[in-house]
Amino acid sequence: MTSSTVSPADLADVAGLAPAAARGLFREGLVTPTAGWSHGYAQANLIIVPREHAFDTLLFAQRNPKPCPILGVLDAGEVSGPLLPGGDIRTDLPLYTVYEHGEKVEDTTDILGRWRDDLVTFIVGCSFTFETALQDAGISIAHIEQGVNVPMYRTTTRCAGAGSMSGPLVVSMRPIPAGAVADAVRITARYPAVHGAPVHVGDPEALGIRDLAVPDFGDPVTIADGEIPVFWACGVTPQAAVMESRPPLAIGHAPGHMLITDARDSAYQVP
Repeated sequence: MTSSTVSPADLADVAGLAPAAARGLFREGLVTPTAGWSHGYAQANLIIVPREHAFDTLLFAQRNPKPCPILGVLDAGEVSGPLLPGGDIRTDLPLYTVYEHGEKVEDTTDILGRWRDDLVTFIVGCSFTFETALQDAGISIAHIEQGVNVPMYRTTTRCAGAGSMSGPLVVSMRPIPAGAVADAVRITARYPAVHGAPVHVGDPEALGIRDLAVPDFGDPVTIADGEIPVFWACGVTPQAAVMESRPPLAIGHAPGHMLITDARDSAYQVP
């Protein structure tokens, strides 16, 4: 975590920070993965596209609700909304990734210089939201414990295409003790708006993942003896579709660097 304007005292308890306070730190220039931040509040992925591509993006999400659960959509040119009241979608994430014709051209701490009045923002559910529930059940989260970004992988599973949008399913992976896998499935299944239950447990090759030590996004984690890799659908999937479908412009969160919303985790939990 680095920023020339952020006091170490501000970072003493990132789990206890209110969402607006966390977004304020990111607006000031703090760059860090957000797993473990603002316990009790939902985190979200981001995909921003020109209005002419917005329908295909929305249809892609509708046809692939597991990796692309939509929490909110901002109108073209709109920069704030109920999930970030008083905030600014252009500055309030720690890091953004910008694509031109499917190629990543930069990672940047704000997108003010890229902003256009025709840009439509999709706010997509994120599995960081249910990590507090896993921790409360005594299930440790490897990437938080190890101080790294969550590992994410492209799979050979294809998403349902929509107009100009097509691409592979992306998954995040968390090692879970064998005896706790059933609990992890049960707990996360109660959060369908933020990816819900895992899509796969065990053998990564069944998803076309050759080496867990070489994620496509994020960082590798150590898998301890007795732990099993468990895979959840991931909100980086729309960015993988952007890379394949090559719209002229698209902007997403840098993987693992999420929007921290004012919505409570419990708002997305079902009985």
